[in-house]
Amino acid sequence: MNTMVSLSKLEKDILKDIRPNKDQKSLISSYSTKALTLANKYAKKYKGKAILAGSITRETWLPDKMEFDVFILLPENLNQKNFERAGLDIGKKVIESLKGKYELRYAQHPYVTGKINGVSIDIVPAYKVDSAEKIKSAVDRTPFHVEFVNKKLPSNLANDVLLLKKMLKNIRTYGADTKTEGFSGYVCELLIIHYKGFGNLMKAISKWEIGEVIDIENNWKKEEYDKLHDIFYGQPIIIIDPTDKNRNTAAALSGRNFMLIKKLASDYVKKPTRENFIKEPRKPINGEELKEKQQLRNTQFLFLKFLPPKGVDDVTIPQMRKFAERVQGILEEDKYEFKVMNKDVFTDGSYLSGVFLEMEISKLPLIQKRHGPSIFDKEGSNNFIKKYMSVISGPYVENKNWVIEINRPFITASDKIRDSLAKTGKELLEKGIPKLVADRLLKGFDVVTNLDTIVTEIERNENFGIFLRKFFEKEKLI
Repeated sequence: MNTMVSLSKLEKDILKDIRPNKDQKSLISSYSTKALTLANKYAKKYKGKAILAGSITRETWLPDKMEFDVFILLPENLNQKNFERAGLDIGKKVIESLKGKYELRYAQHPYVTGKINGVSIDIVPAYKVDSAEKIKSAVDRTPFHVEFVNKKLPSNLANDVLLLKKMLKNIRTYGADTKTEGFSGYVCELLIIHYKGFGNLMKAISKWEIGEVIDIENNWKKEEYDKLHDIFYGQPIIIIDPTDKNRNTAAALSGRNFMLIKKLASDYVKKPTRENFIKEPRKPINGEELKEKQQLRNTQFLFLKFLPPKGVDDVTIPQMRKFAERVQGILEEDKYEFKVMNKDVFTDGSYLSGVFLEMEISKLPLIQKRHGPSIFDKEGSNNFIKKYMSVISGPYVENKNWVIEINRPFITASDKIRDSLAKTGKELLEKGIPKLVADRLLKGFDVVTNLDTIVTEIERNENFGIFLRKFFEKEKLI
C-alpha cells in the first residue's frame, strides 16, 4: 500500500507560483458565499437546495480559473419543463442580485452563467436523487462526487492535486471536454486519493499499461476486469467512479493523451524539472517555417475553411472531426485515388474554422487506368465493354482482364472537395456531413492551397499558427 511522500523542494517552489493568492481566495470566498446564500433563498420556492461544487470546495483550483459552480438540487418529481424553468429562474435571480449579467448555456439541459468582477459563476440545476445510479442526467451525479471527494481527500493533499492539474495543463491534457480529451478535475482528485500523493502517482503513471484499471472502492473483483475491458472497449484507462461502478471517469481520455501523460510522468520520475509544470507557451509557426516544412516534406497543404459551426465545443468539435473523416473518405475513394497523409480540425469559435489536410497525393494525371472483369466472365465483359466504348484507350486486354483508359473527372483534391461540398443542405446531409458543419458550408467555404494565403491566415490569427506548429511538430511519446 502506498504511503504519503513529502513534496520535494521543486514541488514546493512550484506551489508558490500556482496557488491562488490571498486576494483571489478572498474574492472567490466572498462571491461563493453570497451566491450560495442567494441560491438557497430563491430555491425554497421550488423546494430545492443549493450546494457549491467543484474544486472550490477542496481548495484545489488554479488561480487562472476564477470560477465556481452552484448546483441547485430540485425534487425529482418535477417534470422536465418545470425543472428547466425553475433552474433558469433561480440562476437569473442569483446573477442579477450580484449585479452581474447572465447568459444561457446549453448542455443536457439549459443553465445560467454569469461573470462578476472577473469571477465566472455557473448556476446548474440538477435532480436530487438517492444514488448516482438513479441519475436522470450527467449533472445529477455531481453532488455525489462532491461528497466523496470532500470525505476522502485529506486537506494536506490539496497541494498534490494542484501540482497534478498544473502539470496536465502544461501539456494541454487537463479537461474532459471533447476538444481536450484529457483528465477532469474530479479524475485528478481521485488519482491523488488513490495513490496518496503526487510523487506516488508519478511513479505509478510511468508504469501504467493500456487498459489499466483503477477501482478505488473495489467495486469490481480482479477476475471481472476482462468484463470491464469489454464494457469500456477502446478506452485506454479505466478509472471506476466510486459513486457509480458502471462509469469510467476517464472515458474522455484519448489514446494519444494517455501515452503523452505516461511519458511526462516517466520523464519526471527520471529528472524532475520546472519545465514539467511551467514552460514557454508554444509560438505560432511563421511563414518561413511553414514553407520550409513543405519543402522538406514535399507534400501539399490544403485548408478547407468556413465559419465556426454554432454551438458549444462539446457538440461542434465532434461534428468537425467527423466531417474531417468524411472529407478524407471522399478524397480516397478508389475512383479518385487522392491520399491524405495527416489531418486535423481547427476552430477559434468566432471567425475561423476548418479542416487542415496534408496531402500525400493531391494531384493526379489526366488519364486514369481502370481494370475490368476477366475475359472469361462473359456477362461482365459484355457489360464492361458496353459501358466503356467511348474512352481514350481500349477496351483492351491485360493479364486476362479488360482494361480501359479514361479522362479523370478531377485531377486535384481541391477540385474534388469543391464539387462534393457545393451542394444543397439535403445533399450534404445525405453525404454524411454533420448538420452543424453543413449549415456553415451552405453559407460559403473556401479550399485554400496557396501557401502565401495560408500564411496570411496565420498572420491574422495567432491561434491558427499555434495549431499548425502542433500539427507539424508532434511530441515524441517514447
